[in-house]
Amino acid sequence: MKKHAPATLRNREAIARVLSEELPKKGMVLEVASGSGEHVVFFAQAFPALTWQPSDLEVAALNSIRAYTQEYTGNNIRDPIEVDAQLPKAWALPPEIAAALCINMIHITAYASCTGLFEGTARAAAQSESAKGFPLILYGPFFEQGVGPAESNLAFDLSLKARNPSWGIRHVEEIDMTARAHGFERTARYEMPANNLMLIYRFG
Repeated sequence: MKKHAPATLRNREAIARVLSEELPKKGMVLEVASGSGEHVVFFAQAFPALTWQPSDLEVAALNSIRAYTQEYTGNNIRDPIEVDAQLPKAWALPPEIAAALCINMIHITAYASCTGLFEGTARAAAQSESAKGFPLILYGPFFEQGVGPAESNLAFDLSLKARNPSWGIRHVEEIDMTARAHGFERTARYEMPANNLMLIYRFG
């Protein structure tokens, strides 16, 4: 029932260091596309003052998240919920969400998922007590104008498109445009290990 994502062990501490700078001190964090559930358990341990709401679309992922969280001895992880990034109007979210996090999703799905991620998160931000400055945090590989791409990312992009033509590493400038269309502006960019980035977008 448990799934294992090897990259989680390699990147979780680096991601947590950025989260310590960008997440609110209290409230609930929605993780979109939680995958195996390993990240959310690590972050819940690292940030016990925050409540974590994992989510995913796939039944196998939701079962894996439950398997990991059932072993967690803390009380700051909610039961996972089904969230389809391409259907943001169908999201049934708790009203107390104060931030959103999405790790390694938008390159392995159609771009409609990125658009839906911003649309759904904008709805969550608008109903939040701290709507202005509400963060949406992305992690993954990206291409940037004026920045030479790593050979490994070029090869990864080709492999993704071979698996599905609608997949692929996204350009930061396109994501910035999508963000602005939904009321977000990028406020920070962090270089991460293995040629990844963390992009911070804030609402309002």
